[in-house]
Amino acid sequence: MTIFTIQTQPFEGQKPGTSGLRKKVTVFQQPHYLANFVASLFAVIKPADGFAGKTLVIGGDGRFYNDTAIQLVIKMALAQGFSKILIGQNGILSTPAVSNIIREYGAFGGVILSASHNAGGPDGDFGIKFNIANGGPAPEKITDAIYAYSQTISRYDIVDCVDVNLSTLGTTHVGDAAITIIDSVADYVVLMQKLFDFDAIRALFQSGFSMRFDAMHAVTGPYAHKIFEDILGAPKGTVVNGTPLSDFGGHHPDPNLVHAHELYALMMSDAAPDFGAASDGDGDRNLVIGRGMPVAPSDALAVLTANAHHAPAYATGLSGVARSMPTSCAVDRVAQALGIECFETPTGWKFFGNLLDANRITLCGEESAGASSNHVREKDGLWAILLWLNILAKTRVSVKALLENHWAQFGQNYYTRHDFEEIETDKANAVMTHIKAQLPSLAGQTLGAFTVQSADDFSYHDPIDGSVSHNQGLRVLFTDGANESARIVYRLSGTGTVGATIRMYIERYEGEPSKHGQDSQAALTELIQLAYRLANIEALTGRDIADVVT
Repeated sequence: MTIFTIQTQPFEGQKPGTSGLRKKVTVFQQPHYLANFVASLFAVIKPADGFAGKTLVIGGDGRFYNDTAIQLVIKMALAQGFSKILIGQNGILSTPAVSNIIREYGAFGGVILSASHNAGGPDGDFGIKFNIANGGPAPEKITDAIYAYSQTISRYDIVDCVDVNLSTLGTTHVGDAAITIIDSVADYVVLMQKLFDFDAIRALFQSGFSMRFDAMHAVTGPYAHKIFEDILGAPKGTVVNGTPLSDFGGHHPDPNLVHAHELYALMMSDAAPDFGAASDGDGDRNLVIGRGMPVAPSDALAVLTANAHHAPAYATGLSGVARSMPTSCAVDRVAQALGIECFETPTGWKFFGNLLDANRITLCGEESAGASSNHVREKDGLWAILLWLNILAKTRVSVKALLENHWAQFGQNYYTRHDFEEIETDKANAVMTHIKAQLPSLAGQTLGAFTVQSADDFSYHDPIDGSVSHNQGLRVLFTDGANESARIVYRLSGTGTVGATIRMYIERYEGEPSKHGQDSQAALTELIQLAYRLANIEALTGRDIADVVT
């Protein structure tokens, strides 16, 4: 094994966002582009005594360029002196599975090759991120340092060796390093069996309960076939689109009502099964739809928190719960009723890591169809679906009844997100600047039926390590005539690859039972109009209609 030093030059824009570095495949295919980032990553995380004796996990969601990227990461990791490298068979590992393997095997960290819910294929997106030893995404101090190094890089090291066979399980040796291809699914299945009452869920299916799971030709297909059909006894055919494809079958692997439209149409039809679900490209997001009843992101984390005690792992109670700032406040009321802490963090799973490690929280979630617990340090789509199934198995009520019972007890938070995608960066920044300029004068103003309580640019003070994260989103908080809470949140998303995405989050609490169960867009009409006016979105961007509404 020979180590070569390659001369290179920096690329602009290699700054990791909330979920690593994401760009178009064609950008990553540029000579040295991916190598530069990987070299910057290794330079930043390298311990003083080097990587000898340490284990690196590598896996991805199977999207186009995944195999090529994995071979490059292997060869650069070998050049750095890693003693062990664990790789999912065929390069496949869901993001929560990577987190679990890091923790289970005591690895130094893991490289995840994915652009999550973004479109795949040769003309689609690709991404890379690093997860640290606790299994969670690298914190900002690491990602900032990676970017800084990438802007001055002049060389990187790589070994000259044949490509590793990713399809055959087992261990091979390259020099002093052991490279092991592991079953992508096995360790994750063992973990789920520790958390949930599989016997109760199996009995639910045996009773005639029916389900449709759409894997969207993404990473969770093999996991879903194994868990739902092979172990829990759901009929063959319960899992559809279960073969991971490099282009996700030409579809967008984002489990929302727009991109999972076939599942939605089925669940709204007379032929609907009892339960419908989907997951995204890398397996960390979920969509849940009951017969005739989609579960809104505003309800999901709150309902799971209120009912988690039905699963063995959470039967003794929760230490606390956390949500990202744009995520619905519905869970706050549940936490108050349970007498547990509730934290509001910036967007990005890395901000939950400290709270989980300190045992201040057990469950956490984001509005973008993501929830998880202390079992890993990532959001986990299949975990969330299994928790729903465990709850339904124990309560033996429908999803619709479960939601209605929840609203009757805690009230309903009407919630929607309006996304304006691929906005020219300067125009997106102009929108945020326009909104931010209004914040100091908004408090106390009456705007239609709503009075502004406060308006700010959200900053997060981490209660564990004392770090502060500024500029995490613009908030406008209201009361209406009944002193019920409402709010509008604006932020720029860090998950796109072209221009910028402006996200507007609109939410209003409704405590009156007779007003529950409305369509969210109808219930929020006045507040949505107000959100558009405050942002001056049409004048500043030329757009008057959001690209995605959830």
